[in-house]
Amino acid sequence: MPFEPSGRPVAEILDDVRKGGRLTAGDAHTLLEDGDLLELGIAAHEVRTRINDATVATYNIDRNINYTNICVYKCRFCAFYRQPGDPEGYVLPFEEIGDKIEETLALNGTGILLQGGVHPDLPLSFYEEMLGYIRENYPAIHLHAFSPPEVRFIAKKERLSFFEVIARLKKAGLMSIPGGGAELLSDGVRKEILAYTKVSADEWIEVMRQAHLNELRTSATMMYGMGEPLQARIEHLQRVRDLQDETGGFTAFISWTFQRQHTDMEEVPETYAHEYLKTLAVSRLFIDNIQHLQSSWVTQGKKIGQLGLRFGADDMGSIMIEENVVSAAGTSYRMSQDEMEHLITSAGFSPHQRTNLYERLVTREETVELAQRYRHALTPQNRDLASPLPIVG
Repeated sequence: MPFEPSGRPVAEILDDVRKGGRLTAGDAHTLLEDGDLLELGIAAHEVRTRINDATVATYNIDRNINYTNICVYKCRFCAFYRQPGDPEGYVLPFEEIGDKIEETLALNGTGILLQGGVHPDLPLSFYEEMLGYIRENYPAIHLHAFSPPEVRFIAKKERLSFFEVIARLKKAGLMSIPGGGAELLSDGVRKEILAYTKVSADEWIEVMRQAHLNELRTSATMMYGMGEPLQARIEHLQRVRDLQDETGGFTAFISWTFQRQHTDMEEVPETYAHEYLKTLAVSRLFIDNIQHLQSSWVTQGKKIGQLGLRFGADDMGSIMIEENVVSAAGTSYRMSQDEMEHLITSAGFSPHQRTNLYERLVTREETVELAQRYRHALTPQNRDLASPLPIVG
């Protein structure tokens, strides 16, 4: 499939997509290369309001829990991992994971994103026991866990198929799978950044396919700005859209720019907000079969994240109680639930907390009981994120 620019005029392409037409890969390349930022944003917002409620922007409250930072792979873009045997390496005790979940519930949270490095010594039974511990002690929390590289490594270690590994994890309590490890689904780029051995583009897609066959929903992600050609971004978008055509299992698409500090790629030029917003808009125009697009305020900052709601995104993602991977690369933002709702309101939308899989909206009255129960779990560094609890009854 060609990923080169289509050669069609930008105005013609945008007119077609406004009428409900489907972009080709070449059209998307043309828009990325030659499209005007504001024109792309206007078109993407029109599509966004056609797919989602024009008056509402959503967010969720969860936290990223990295159960280990030990990883057998050495991706050049990663500042988080530690090699086996490194004194800074860790595997979190289940009780510490429980403490983090309790604080999430105290902040009106509904889920956790549980991911780690690819640890060479952890068997499938470890993951099953971890899920079982969480399920037994915190049945209200949504478990969004284990990205395709983790699933691939477990399958290889245990000599099982992707489907079998996911089925066992689902039985133990897994509820959905995050899109981590995708970076760019173009193997030429993956080899350059040392991500190919972790999981190839085809393997990432196959893990997601098998998750969908297991009736688990997943998210799709893209990290770009690593010096790659635009064709690689288009290939990525095409692969994601094709699988969604096949299975319909993706809930949301989230993209962000490479953060370079403390990585092995510090020489790569920074990707600025203009390119981020342009890529976000083209993603909304091209991926016409995934309902939700998130704005990446975690890498772009709050104001650009807010602006993303006018460039195709309908969701602001999480308030980010905890995030370790992007922050290890020198970028760290956080916000309270009240600030999140203020940003969304200021952008001209009605803010609504949602569940992790976008099944429904969540009110503070629904989360107040668990927030009260676990108020003691608030740590000093996160007390400023807590809102006054509503009076119920």
